Parts: sequence; C-alpha cells; structure tokens
Amino acid sequence: MGRVSLKERLAARRAGDAVDNGEQPQGRWYVLHTYSGYENKVKRTIESRVEALDLGERVYDVIVPTQDEIEIKGGQRHTVEKKVFPGYVLVRMDLDDDTFYALKNTPGVTGFVNINNKPSPLPDSEVQNILKGMSAEVPKVKVTFQVGDGVRIIDGPFADFRGEIDEINQERGKMKVLVSFFGRETPVELDFLQAEREA
Repeated sequence: MGRVSLKERLAARRAGDAVDNGEQPQGRWYVLHTYSGYENKVKRTIESRVEALDLGERVYDVIVPTQDEIEIKGGQRHTVEKKVFPGYVLVRMDLDDDTFYALKNTPGVTGFVNINNKPSPLPDSEVQNILKGMSAEVPKVKVTFQVGDGVRIIDGPFADFRGEIDEINQERGKMKVLVSFFGRETPVELDFLQAEREA
C-alpha cells in the first residue's frame, strides 16, 4: 500500500479532532503573511515541504480562510469563493526551529505574524470564529449596487421601469427602489436579481 499523503493525514486528523473526546487538538494556530494572491500556492507549497522534510508530526493543518459569496453579474447569481483574510495563511503546528524555518522560508511567505519578533499564536476563540465563519451555511450576496444608483427593473410586475435605489438590505438580499408612477415617486421592494444598474 502506498504512503498516505499529508493531505489525507491532515483530513483524517481533522476528522479525529472534530470528535469531541475532551482532548485539545495538537499544536497552536499561527498566521503566515503572504504576498496577496499567493495564498493557495503557499498552502500547496507548505504541504509539499512538510511532506518532503518529514514535518507531518509537527505541522497539523494549513488553511486559507474563505467564504462563499453570491455575486450577481448580468442578472445571474454566481457563487464565488472569497478569501476572508487576503494575504494570510493559517497553520496549526508545534513551533520549533525546524518548523519555523521551513515555513518562514516558503516561497511567497513574507513572515509570521509576530509580537517582538516572536511568532504569536492566535487565541483559540478567534480560531473557532474563523472556522465557524468558513462553514457558514448561507453564502453572502456581494452587492455591487449603492444607494443613489439608477437601475432598470428587469423582472416582476415593474419590469422595464427605471428608478433610483433608496435603501439596501444586505441580510435579506432586498432593496427599495424609487420608481416614478404618474409623476409620483413610489418605493418598490425588489430582490437584487430583479434589477440591473443603468450603464
């Protein structure tokens, strides 16, 4: 049977950690600063390095915190993965000279987030909030609309009417648009998908 890859070991260990057996997961979470846009590449490189340098017993998990967002383009919903902390990678590890140098010298990494030149572990409560946020059920809708924008209604009983955005409710995915009927402005509530910004 072939060797179990680090990715498989990490997944198995994560599953084991998820079982609440009263034990604390091993290691502490540290934050690496990376060049923006290189987060996923850094994550893959760290996983390869940990494998090559046989550090799998001291580096337990590497994550790039992301959240799903719904982006509306051309009246269509697209789910996109958005980095929660661009330029940062989280690593759960035992910090010693070997792990410090192996990770700090990974291409794309500019250093550890530190206090007085000493890598500073994240408080467990912060880590729990980050991990919870990553597995949040409902993707956020990324709104490119702003109050005051002129829009054309493209769906529903007011299709083809034009109006101006008066209010945006991010949580409900709704907005109020002031539409002119018979010379009077009337507020109409719309879903984000029911209007498009006027060019």
